[in-house]
Amino acid sequence: MNVRLPSTTSQQPSVIMAQWTRMSQIIPVLSYDTINSLYPVSTFPIEARHYLSEWIESQRWDDFTLEKMEQEGQAGFLLDQTISLLQHVALQSANVVDRMKLMQISRNMTSLKHSPLRFAVMIRDILRKERVLMSSQPTPAFQAPPNQLPMVQDLEDLSAKVAKVQEIRQQTHQVQEELNWQYDKVENPHEPKTAEMKSQIQKLEFIVESAARERVALLKTCVDCLDRCQNQLITRLKDWRLEQYKASIGCPFDDNLNTLQSGCEQLLEYNGRLRQELMLTGDLGPEHERLEQLLHILVQSSLVVDKQPPQVIKTQSKFSSTVRYLLGQKVVPGKPVVLKAQIINELQARNLDSVPGCSDNVGELINNNAILEHNSATKSTLATFRNMSIRRIKRADRKGSESVTEEKFAILFTTEINITGCSSPYKIQMISLPVVVIVHGSQDINALATIIWDCAFSERDRVPFVVPERVPWALMCSTLNSKFSSEVQTDHSLDQYNQLFLAQKIFDKPDFIDDFSKMMVSWTQFNKDPLPGRQFTFWMWFEGAMELTKKHLRTYWSSGVIFGFIGKQHLHLILKDRPNGTFLLRFSDSEIGGITIAYVSATENGGQIIQNIQPFTKRDLEIRSLGDRIRDINHITYLYPEFPKDDVFKQFYTAEHQPLPPGGYIPATLHTIVGTDPGSDTPNACPPAMTPMAVNPVQTLQPFSPQESIAPQDMDTGPDVFRPVIPADLDLDSILETLNAGENCLDTKQ
Repeated sequence: MNVRLPSTTSQQPSVIMAQWTRMSQIIPVLSYDTINSLYPVSTFPIEARHYLSEWIESQRWDDFTLEKMEQEGQAGFLLDQTISLLQHVALQSANVVDRMKLMQISRNMTSLKHSPLRFAVMIRDILRKERVLMSSQPTPAFQAPPNQLPMVQDLEDLSAKVAKVQEIRQQTHQVQEELNWQYDKVENPHEPKTAEMKSQIQKLEFIVESAARERVALLKTCVDCLDRCQNQLITRLKDWRLEQYKASIGCPFDDNLNTLQSGCEQLLEYNGRLRQELMLTGDLGPEHERLEQLLHILVQSSLVVDKQPPQVIKTQSKFSSTVRYLLGQKVVPGKPVVLKAQIINELQARNLDSVPGCSDNVGELINNNAILEHNSATKSTLATFRNMSIRRIKRADRKGSESVTEEKFAILFTTEINITGCSSPYKIQMISLPVVVIVHGSQDINALATIIWDCAFSERDRVPFVVPERVPWALMCSTLNSKFSSEVQTDHSLDQYNQLFLAQKIFDKPDFIDDFSKMMVSWTQFNKDPLPGRQFTFWMWFEGAMELTKKHLRTYWSSGVIFGFIGKQHLHLILKDRPNGTFLLRFSDSEIGGITIAYVSATENGGQIIQNIQPFTKRDLEIRSLGDRIRDINHITYLYPEFPKDDVFKQFYTAEHQPLPPGGYIPATLHTIVGTDPGSDTPNACPPAMTPMAVNPVQTLQPFSPQESIAPQDMDTGPDVFRPVIPADLDLDSILETLNAGENCLDTKQ
């Protein structure tokens, strides 16, 4: 009977050739001497390594040592196979030169037959040196392709190793059966005892013992590899979660979890197969305990908040969230899996690892149960909370000047789950990203500031929800740029002039023009202390400009016709030598959510002065668009530096002659003028007024909308008088909310 030695020739080529494929990428950068010393020309040149790479990497070379003379037979077998394969490759080659070269290499190798063990150790050392070189000289070729996990190669390697363990067990079982048969022959008194029979038994015993040792060693290697792959997977899950968070400030994010789910499922499968192999060996020692611990971590880590709840949640309002279980296809069918959601505070979030679950409720959450359901079409297992609501919230004692909008909570999701192949259920949990709970819409902007700061500057493995108090301006500026571009949905980013002005404003250094990038900006400067001379913070002012652009100025901004954030000193510097009528559009420095027109105007003595028209707010632009207002104002003629305004803004003008609307009304339009007298050419700082319209007395004007009929600039009250404006279509609750909004709602002066 011929006994086949254990091998891995059934592995996939992509796995087997991985080392040579990677090694071949760095060979061009190695010296000639290094290559010759690595692949000895007289015994095993680089051509042999190349043509036999698949077969070489499918064998076990690491166990060979010169001291183990009992390995001589196995080494001789591998040497004969190497020579035979080289000759076969040579005969198959169509290139005569290659054929002759390979035949010469195979003949040279026959000189090693007197010491095959040295040959095996030489191959072992070559493979080890290759791995050292690859680790010391990384190249881009070693990096995982886009959208591919770094652990893919290790998973393939693990798959091959687990298959090898099973193959060795199966082959050992066959050899053991043959050995049992030989034992039975020896014990049979009627069977003659021969030296050949004794020799055969010794060979079989040697193979069984060698295979058993190899199997035990390989099992440990497999557990090590599984541990490494799982750590990589969990790291990637944490990265995915952080990327999901950063997406709220405009960072790119791929929300596809299918690759991660596949990784989780493979790790669970390999864990089960290895536990089975260890049980078959009768070894329930340290390696089995490691596998149980790895299994527990994997089952716990596979619960992911796929769709996060809103990060600013108002009490008594509905919100939703979706939780996904990446091992959903491995859940034991039958009993439904119910997920429960509850709200927890920062202290509870920090103690989750030591005290799983939370018995102390800090808030009442309704509609907080959902069933984990499997979708066979998408192969995803989801629990969707559609109509959750926070009925009440219990706040912690605040420190110093800390406000309620700085307090962070989270939604905790918990369940108990049974996994196929596991004897007992697992209690698992996962928390959402931090949320801020508010009770009134007027708190929304400050709450959003807390989330922006936490999102932009938190680290992956932080203690919940620790975030630095001060960060470099370069990082802050990058965050503002990402948030602005994302919120406005534009590719037109903040330019260097915008960024310089933002830095000057937040640091209150209007004359400083050097590098701000390494200066530290604090949370207090961002959204705690009001800006000098103002009643609002930096974030409130920036958010107002961003919101105005998002709602009314997106196309203008994306077209590049809005200069945006610019200081008055810079403004005077670039406009001072321009012709009269040159203008630019800038966000108001003194009013939240306003855009103003700065332009060069003539003075009475023939000089020049730079005027700033009262800012247009959201309500102004709802009544008449920015493009039409620019068309109305005759004092402005050229967009800086020298573009005729009609050429630039005609795409934004509303057609003057439109068909009559239903009802027989004549359309009435509003026009913007600069000055107290519609006929005056002398500009001043008074608020824009509306030109009177000529009306045919026998016809009826088109009705004014509520906004048009009570707009502040239509009231004959002067620029310093404010009356609360309440749209007629608001219900009582909305009216009360408007009146309760506080001082921020009353600050409308420039």
